[in-house]
Amino acid sequence: MDAQSRGRADGTDPADQWVLNPRTGDYELRLNGPAEPPGAPRPDSAQPPRTPGPGSGPGAPRPDSAAPAPARVPGQRGRRTAPAEEETAGHHKRRPKRSGRRKALLWTGGVLGLVLVGGSAFAYYWYDRLYGNINTVDIGDVGSDTVLADGPVNLLIIGNDVRTGEGNEDYGNRTNVTGHADTTLLFHVAGDRSNATVMSIPRDLMIDIPDCESRQSDGSTKEIPGSTAPTRFNESYGVGGRDPGCTMLTVEEVTGLEVDHFMMFDFNAVKTLSTAVGGVEVCLEKPLKDLDGGSGLDLPIGESTVEGEEALSFLRNRHGLKNESDLDRIEMQQKFVASMLRQLKEDTLDSPSKMLDVADAATKSLTVDKGIGSPGKLLTLAKELGKIDLKNITLMTLPVRDNPAEPTPVTVVLDPVKAPQVFGMLQEDVSFTEVKKKEKNAKDKQAKLLEGPRAEASAIRVDVFNGGGPQGAAQDTLTWLQTGEDVARSSNKGNAPEKVAKTRLEYAPNQADQARKLADLMGLPASALKPGTADASDTEPMTLTLGPDFQKAGVPIAAPKKVDVTQSRADEKMCKA
Repeated sequence: MDAQSRGRADGTDPADQWVLNPRTGDYELRLNGPAEPPGAPRPDSAQPPRTPGPGSGPGAPRPDSAAPAPARVPGQRGRRTAPAEEETAGHHKRRPKRSGRRKALLWTGGVLGLVLVGGSAFAYYWYDRLYGNINTVDIGDVGSDTVLADGPVNLLIIGNDVRTGEGNEDYGNRTNVTGHADTTLLFHVAGDRSNATVMSIPRDLMIDIPDCESRQSDGSTKEIPGSTAPTRFNESYGVGGRDPGCTMLTVEEVTGLEVDHFMMFDFNAVKTLSTAVGGVEVCLEKPLKDLDGGSGLDLPIGESTVEGEEALSFLRNRHGLKNESDLDRIEMQQKFVASMLRQLKEDTLDSPSKMLDVADAATKSLTVDKGIGSPGKLLTLAKELGKIDLKNITLMTLPVRDNPAEPTPVTVVLDPVKAPQVFGMLQEDVSFTEVKKKEKNAKDKQAKLLEGPRAEASAIRVDVFNGGGPQGAAQDTLTWLQTGEDVARSSNKGNAPEKVAKTRLEYAPNQADQARKLADLMGLPASALKPGTADASDTEPMTLTLGPDFQKAGVPIAAPKKVDVTQSRADEKMCKA
């Protein structure tokens, strides 16, 4: 890289300011005056600087110290003159553990964390460079203000199909539009960080897109109407002014999960990232050639290493696959992601120069929400993701079936049986892999709500609302409770004031024994219990609101322990030995 692209205003390359001190044997930062000795080579892995850089000294802000950040409006990418937001103090001062056996990090947020940990000698300079690469979007009330909260974390990875960039015109000339959510992955990270599930959401899934708000460049908020009929999922972004916050809301509506953060990449990210890691290994059972897609892709049987334009062509291609469908392409994309993760773990971790290239490539093509909109915040996120072993990362596709409304289906709809089961497992943080949970985290705070004494059924007082369940669900439940379960002090309150994503039982602390008993009777999961903070009177009822996950009275709502869907693990190679 040239000095101007990453250096100071005078054209000095920051890397050339690191010189070897013959008295100490350490590399030191020399910002002013002649370097000592001249001509010192740039180290691949330098020691932490001992001479303070500009802006250091008593009372001066550190690159990773906390400071409030002004809102950034997405715009043309470019290097910032100075970081506007600083992070938790002390990250850059810790001596990294230079081990190639660190656990692999998920996708490019993890790549960034590896770079900052493995190459911390350069973090002083590269923090500002990487910060300037990242675009952020203010998505308002959607998502989380904190990088990580206790319990499970859900990250939405959006692959934007905008065609800007050299060579991307081969995939269709759409350089003047925002693009769509072409490839979307939902990363569910377990609360105890022992496992994760990566679920692909098909772009051609027909769903209802909810109303949403989009922050404008002038700071105002624009109300964007949702769809009036089932619409392709990929239109949840880029149509009618919908931003990533709209896509997050759509995923929340579909899955019943709360999405904490998003990361969005474009076509160029695939090309630059695959090149930065030195290529990604893929394996084919038969030759793969794009005859009419315009990409020129031509791969033989067996193993190949793809990077740059060829890697993008591989991910975009569906010619020559089983049914030449988007679902076939998703399967190939999942294998590519798994292969890239292994490449990062086995090769890139041992090379600081490669890690810097990967971080630079990743952040140049990255747009995130403000909650994770800086290198320090991405590092915090990456450290948690890094605790997950590859064998405990499951890759799968949201269960769907052909759209019955189409004579010749080209779109898909949710599988009415398997999709709710998958959502239930994710909502209850049930692992899709056979991993042993950490002993101290075997029962989380939510699960403990079911621990304790139970009241008699006759002592239960509850009002039943229908907040999205089947028609007549509240009355059917009331009849079932009163005639079959001895819950006489129950009432049907009709439709709830607003729909809920899933069934919930709200109660006061002094009603906990009633809540546990009702949960037992109805098969409610721990996540359905919503305790309040103030005690209720002796005659005040609990509130049970039936959601879309409710089928009928007597049928448990609790999530299954497993579901019959095709899945793979991140440690599995495309070519079996």
